[in-house]
Amino acid sequence: MSNQNMETRYTHSPEDIRHYSTEDLRREFLVEKIFVPGEIALTYTHNDRMIFGGVTPTTEPLEITLSKELGVDFFLERRELGVINIGGPGVIEIDGKKDDMKKQDGYYIGKETKHVVFSSKDAKNPAKFYISSTPAHKVYPNVKISIDQVKPRETGEGNTMNERKIYQYIHPNICESCQLQMGYTILEPGSSWNTMPCHTHERRMEAYVYFDFATDDTRVFHMMGKPDETKHLVLSEDQAIISPSWSIHSGVGTSNYSFIWAMCGENITYDDMDMVDMKDLK
Repeated sequence: MSNQNMETRYTHSPEDIRHYSTEDLRREFLVEKIFVPGEIALTYTHNDRMIFGGVTPTTEPLEITLSKELGVDFFLERRELGVINIGGPGVIEIDGKKDDMKKQDGYYIGKETKHVVFSSKDAKNPAKFYISSTPAHKVYPNVKISIDQVKPRETGEGNTMNERKIYQYIHPNICESCQLQMGYTILEPGSSWNTMPCHTHERRMEAYVYFDFATDDTRVFHMMGKPDETKHLVLSEDQAIISPSWSIHSGVGTSNYSFIWAMCGENITYDDMDMVDMKDLK
């Protein structure tokens, strides 16, 4: 039932990347192919052992089957899973229970769930399920989450080009989780910065996927590195980035866009950030 590929990425010290070329940075931190029609494309980062990627069913259902790779009997034996659909209408079947998943619908799926099967209603307009999974120590209830039931955090301003709405899907306000947090940020037309002033969070890593670009020529310049030694990567639509805890978390686009963020680590406190003063950026 499953046509899947998983790539492993290892962790890096800030000192490691000091002399990296652009090609080196892209190889280690950028994931260029997230949504492959008819396939499951995953990345296993050793930054807090998060697994993230895309499930893009077309004519046949797809199920993530990772057992030998994780040393368990089934994928979610010791993990929890977050899902958000950013494509066409789909269906998710969780241990035999089916739910429709339109664009911007999400799901929290708890530890010990044995079967999660993804399908699309129209192979020509497939669902694009973005998933993120982290190790879990406790079973919490499965919860379907729609963007319609999330009151967004409205932040930023037009004159600083960072006006945006932050929808917190997997968050204590919505559902319980062990360590996974996941959400959906939409930038308003005319805005391009997703976080500025920027921040780090030493206690948590993060992964992003950027999508819904305003034009085919839109690009996002994702900022990374230590605050006093910044670097950047240029992303096309539907590409993802691994952001280690020691790196700044920020990006700017040539037009507006959306992105999904997922975090894990020591806590589930969304505002546990170490803000970086603008004068300290280099």
